Amino acid sequence: MRSFGNPDSRLHWLPALRRYFACILLGNLLWEAAHLPLYTLWTTATLAQQAFAIVHCTTGDLLIAAFALLLALLTAGDARWPAERFTRVAFVTLGAGAAYTIFSEWLNLVVRQSWAYSEAMPVVPLIGVGLSPLLQWLVIPGVAMLVVRRSRSQSSP
Repeated sequence: MRSFGNPDSRLHWLPALRRYFACILLGNLLWEAAHLPLYTLWTTATLAQQAFAIVHCTTGDLLIAAFALLLALLTAGDARWPAERFTRVAFVTLGAGAAYTIFSEWLNLVVRQSWAYSEAMPVVPLIGVGLSPLLQWLVIPGVAMLVVRRSRSQSSP
């Protein structure tokens, strides 16, 4: 098979995606379980309903993370990602995830009334979104991107 360019600049996008999504899955599963008391579901739902909500929300988190990263790769990425344009892709991914979270929280809290915050949920002034879900979309993908970057730099010659 013919190799183009410098052999040290081989594409490492597949291992990067695997690491990213492993972090996203584990991080969101733990976060969803940990911040459940910040929603009224904590006191109104059965244990089975709470477990379903955690799995359901974690699955949604994976989809959001996938679309945020895809958007970032399409708009700010490079064919050599993560070796090139890593920081741009990371910032667009975080921004897209946070923007979707703000929209989704508003839609599900105000319009659909699908869920409600408990009194323990800190709410971000002006935008009326819970601090925990907003931090979730900054911290977890941020850590996932750091894991990707760190593993990329450790695997470099």
